[in-house]
Amino acid sequence: MIYEGTSMNEHSRPPRRATNISLDTALLAEAKALGVNISRACEKGLADQIRVSRAQRWQEENRDALASSNAHVEREGLPLSRHRAF
Repeated sequence: MIYEGTSMNEHSRPPRRATNISLDTALLAEAKALGVNISRACEKGLADQIRVSRAQRWQEENRDALASSNAHVEREGLPLSRHRAF
């Protein structure tokens, strides 16, 4: 589960695990100079990438259904469009 934008106290934070990563030395030096929390920045980037990858996977898994739905709308128009006021 991804915890983003949530205010959590010390007792409700998700468990953490130390890990080793390789980072561009120039980026690392600049981040340290600016006081960036490297762990939190990496965690946010990873959460963002997970979100993108899940969306891509969902679109790939549902490609046929989306294409079918789009083809139906192209042939038949939007359902209930006659009731639209605009």
